[in-house]
Amino acid sequence: MSRPRVIVIDDSAFARTVLARLMRASGKIDVVATARDGHDALDRIAALDPDVVTLDLTMPELDGLGVLRALAGRPRPRVIVVSISTIESDVGAEALTLGAIELISKPTALANDRLHEIGDQLIATVLAAASGAAMPLPPRPVVVEPRVGRAAELIMIGTSTGGPQALTRLISALPASLGAPLAMVLHIPPGYTASLAARLDKISPLEVLEAEDGLELRPGRAVLARGGMHLWIERAGGVLVARLGAPTGRQFTPSVDELFETGTAVVGAGALGVVLTGMGDDGLIGARKIAAAGGALLTEASSSCVVYGMPRCVYEAGLGAVDVHLDHMAEEITKRA
Repeated sequence: MSRPRVIVIDDSAFARTVLARLMRASGKIDVVATARDGHDALDRIAALDPDVVTLDLTMPELDGLGVLRALAGRPRPRVIVVSISTIESDVGAEALTLGAIELISKPTALANDRLHEIGDQLIATVLAAASGAAMPLPPRPVVVEPRVGRAAELIMIGTSTGGPQALTRLISALPASLGAPLAMVLHIPPGYTASLAARLDKISPLEVLEAEDGLELRPGRAVLARGGMHLWIERAGGVLVARLGAPTGRQFTPSVDELFETGTAVVGAGALGVVLTGMGDDGLIGARKIAAAGGALLTEASSSCVVYGMPRCVYEAGLGAVDVHLDHMAEEITKRA
């Protein structure tokens, strides 16, 4: 793959310099320009046609949301928001629903060298966004036939890069009469999930809530894991409830594996695991638990993924997962619930 071409958009000259330097130093990314505000950014995007842009949200003249609205409907560039969660959570959640594929939190609002802390995450996200490539995988094992189990008692969804748009499309298409509760994990920094859940609730026939400890999971309700906390499932008094768990050493918090494993421990063959677009392999361990218990697995097809990493790991693991384009995922979930 040729090196992705990137434009850095930020009203801070210091931030533009540091972010550009971090990506150039990787030797894998060409930073072709920087831009100080939204108007400057759109001019440079039109002239240079980059693969990816990094986008600050708070800028003079035309802000980051204005840039996203201007780019709506275009397949490129892919937009990665680099922002401050404690200040801009509502704006950040809106940016994700407007088309940003990932959100990386700046460690501080001040112009200082702590920006270097996000270097590895930024580089990995840019490379994945530009290529859509999955992590390297071993040869595909023999695939077993999908299991035929009972109707789903619990639907669990995991996603990462590109996940906000995927969830927006999927949740808006699911019916209010869905026969099982739905629990979702999205890799997203703390501070954004309450706003994102509220936005999903407005567009969905389902009731969409941010996870709270002890919240009942019931048909017609979708629960989004809280950023920085695992979403665990328990049975209490005969009903399924959400539990919030502190970080456990997993690479991601919340973790798809944690959700899949705890949910399957409770409902067994009544588990339906759904893995949507995302980098890496979070969800694979939990998917093995679902398959072993006799539950069902759906993975988003490469043709609709922003990054075909997490779904590919599960689909190619020989667990009987069914490959489904995102446009047909709601129908497949509804049939199984």
